[in-house]
Amino acid sequence: MVEPQHPEVVRIAQDLIRFDTSNFGGGKAEGEREAAEYVGAYMEGIGLTPVYYEPIPRRTNVMARVPGRDPRKPALVVHGHLDVVPAMAEDWSVDPFAGEVRDGMLWGRGAVDMKNMDAMILTSVADILRSGDQPERDLILAFFADEENGGVEGSALVVKDRPDWFAGATEAISEVGGYSITVDDRRAYLLQVGEKALIWIRLVAKGRAGHGSRLHDNNAVVKLAEAVAAIGRTQWPIKLTPTTEALLRGLSDLTGRSVDDPDALAAASGPAEAFLRSTFRTTANATALTAGYKHNVIPERAEALIDVRVLPGTEDEVLAELQRIVGDDIVIETVVRDIGMETPFEGGLVDAMVQSLGRHDPGVPIIPYLLGAGTDNKALFTLGITGYGFAPLRLPADLDFTGMFHGVDERVPVESLVFGQQVLTDLLRTY
Repeated sequence: MVEPQHPEVVRIAQDLIRFDTSNFGGGKAEGEREAAEYVGAYMEGIGLTPVYYEPIPRRTNVMARVPGRDPRKPALVVHGHLDVVPAMAEDWSVDPFAGEVRDGMLWGRGAVDMKNMDAMILTSVADILRSGDQPERDLILAFFADEENGGVEGSALVVKDRPDWFAGATEAISEVGGYSITVDDRRAYLLQVGEKALIWIRLVAKGRAGHGSRLHDNNAVVKLAEAVAAIGRTQWPIKLTPTTEALLRGLSDLTGRSVDDPDALAAASGPAEAFLRSTFRTTANATALTAGYKHNVIPERAEALIDVRVLPGTEDEVLAELQRIVGDDIVIETVVRDIGMETPFEGGLVDAMVQSLGRHDPGVPIIPYLLGAGTDNKALFTLGITGYGFAPLRLPADLDFTGMFHGVDERVPVESLVFGQQVLTDLLRTY
């Protein structure tokens, strides 16, 4: 059976999904080398000169610079990451690395996070260059390794060792923004202008080893379980920032509801509710447990991994509160700590993104929001580059798009990819 001919942006996304670039974290990963070489070959094919940086074997980053019409303007970084979180194939309806198109959707690990945007970046620049045109300003196309591990072996090393890649750049765009949500049957777009800070911690409980059959009052597993449960039961208070206040005003304008109850107002956004509610407060979720080695041996040590995301500027306060919650018997080790960011919803690039969306979906409101997770924009921020989330997608009202991030049966509508590529091309050609 001959596969139907899909638009180029879909075909490139399919190809990228078919590279298994699973990242298990902590340095355990399949590696991005083959995917980076594919991206580099594509960029060569449209007349660009790719540059690679592989500071750790198989953890490959690739960049190319696109000359603009006006070299006096600051360069714009347009970036993505090539790694994905692992996928347990037995839980999926399709092969997560087959890049299958079914029912008008592209399925596979990375279809949403973020090989869709990688494909949009490549094909948008290709459309501009193939037409004999240039972008308005220099573009720096960067594709990073290891974003799903906080960029420790990817963007963090690139900005440290290869800052020259980003010479002349002042702004950047990447994932998790520019997508549509449906609020009380009305479509609106969320444009990401900030990110919560990331703190990955390890809880360590120590006790006394012994036989599993005995009375035992110093059990590390029990101590750890109580600490994890205490964190899980904690209700973190709502703390609004300028961005989340602006989000609530935008939702209120759409619904006519009061901003006084942020959670209730977020509920009007349908499937995006949980994603938005996480931006109003600290979140701390247990993600892994490690203890013991035999059924009848009480272990001396037990550990848990907790994914903590906090509002910018509250990192130390939250870590102190976590220690209070778990008690002095539990040791908290910080595994990864990264910055938070927040940028005003104003300026030339914001205006250009709003206008580009407006030309392709006229009259639809565009609302700023704070991402509850993080992107490689954090690394670029250390170079003084202001980052935004702008991977534009017009989505069906009933699609739980935000639930696709790291979820089972990750998928994105084909027509949404085509829309996004057209909007992105418009932006890069004109800004």
